[in-house]
Amino acid sequence: MATPLGNLRDLSPRARDTLAAVDAIAAEDTRHSQKLLDAFGIRPRRLLAVHQHNEQQAAGQIIERLARGEHVALITDAGTPAISDPGARLVERVREAGYAVSPVPGACAAIAALSVAGIAEGGFRFIGFLPAKTQSRRTALTALADEHNTMVFYETPHRIKACTADMAEVFGGGREIIIARELTKLHEEIAVIPLNEAEAWFAADANRLRGEFVLIVRGAEMPNGIDADALRILGLLLDELPLKTAVRLAAEITGVSRKGLYAHALKQHQ
Repeated sequence: MATPLGNLRDLSPRARDTLAAVDAIAAEDTRHSQKLLDAFGIRPRRLLAVHQHNEQQAAGQIIERLARGEHVALITDAGTPAISDPGARLVERVREAGYAVSPVPGACAAIAALSVAGIAEGGFRFIGFLPAKTQSRRTALTALADEHNTMVFYETPHRIKACTADMAEVFGGGREIIIARELTKLHEEIAVIPLNEAEAWFAADANRLRGEFVLIVRGAEMPNGIDADALRILGLLLDELPLKTAVRLAAEITGVSRKGLYAHALKQHQ
């Protein structure tokens, strides 16, 4: 069940009704969630802690409750469970035990940021949090350097400067980034800048290093104007057919210029 990112009015009527009706609420941080429940006058029968360190054990306890005929709601501190938050393993265990899991949709930081980014028309790839250590983070970014779809990342205040600096180094300083911080909150801020301006943007105001961040990075440019679907089809054909045959068929299927596809195919086979 989705909970607000910051603005309490984003909790849907259905979510409020569900939280008030269930037998137990599984929460990432019970102290944090209690404040949300208090704000709406919700008095849960039972509040259970389900976080990254106890998710497997808590899943067993929740399955026992379901076996007794109880209903349990799962929430995280903010946003939608299992989106870079605990919940995926719990959902998997509950489904494996034969119980239904129903979504109660609402706020999600990644989707909220994408909706105002204006650069994900052709699709996007959700990455979430990158590794905390510098070398591992750069390795992960290098693997994404040729990703053509818009990429969505989460980041914390104490790593945001290092993360964007690594992005500029790996992706190139001219690549566009949308920095969305404190979404739906009083100090919400959304900046659209080249990666090589991120350092200066943060330096201009110390407050910009506070809060939680969604980073949206424009994907790599398509070679010769070829879209991602055409490249995917060409790649599949190249795995099975001679180069010229694969290019001819890909051009017929996609309507993309045979010349552009041929140039790309030659580059891939060098």
